[in-house]
Amino acid sequence: MRLKSDLETNSPEGNMLVDKYVFVVTLILIYFVSGCSNTGYVAGPTNGIPAGSKTIRVHFFNNETLEPRLVPAVNRALKHNLQKDGTYKLETRGNADLVVNGSLTQFLRNGISYSPDDLLNVQDYLMKLTARIKVTDGVTGEVIFEGDVSGSSSVRVGKDLTSAQRQAVPLIAEHLARQATSFIVDGKWPE
Repeated sequence: MRLKSDLETNSPEGNMLVDKYVFVVTLILIYFVSGCSNTGYVAGPTNGIPAGSKTIRVHFFNNETLEPRLVPAVNRALKHNLQKDGTYKLETRGNADLVVNGSLTQFLRNGISYSPDDLLNVQDYLMKLTARIKVTDGVTGEVIFEGDVSGSSSVRVGKDLTSAQRQAVPLIAEHLARQATSFIVDGKWPE
């Protein structure tokens, strides 16, 4: 009858079993540590610029659409996304390395689903906002990036289109701001 396990004895078999456990645990740790470093995640900015080393200033956009209350929502969302990204330090006063200007050029509202009882009654709309963004060098005035970005959201209308649209505007602005931030931060800049 055995009272002690193989691990508790000083026998060669017990030592080999402990060595196998240590070896397996070590392999598992090496696998996880090396696997996490090869996933492609990079902490901080992705464009090679040290975080916060350059400043950016966002001017209010011009509203060329007929929809009110779009400019503050886009401005707020773009500033928030640039701060959250952390590549550039947001400058609210004074000079900045980069200056963002733009204009809201188009606001579309398209029906995507209709009431089964009445084909003229729209249930869901796709609302899309397009902006033309221009990023210039704050010192030289050289245009670094100029292009169109858009944001969209689908909206269930219910009985009140106006309040549904009012609720959708921040979502559309956020989507547009994410697209713009991606272009601004990860764009191909001239050296």
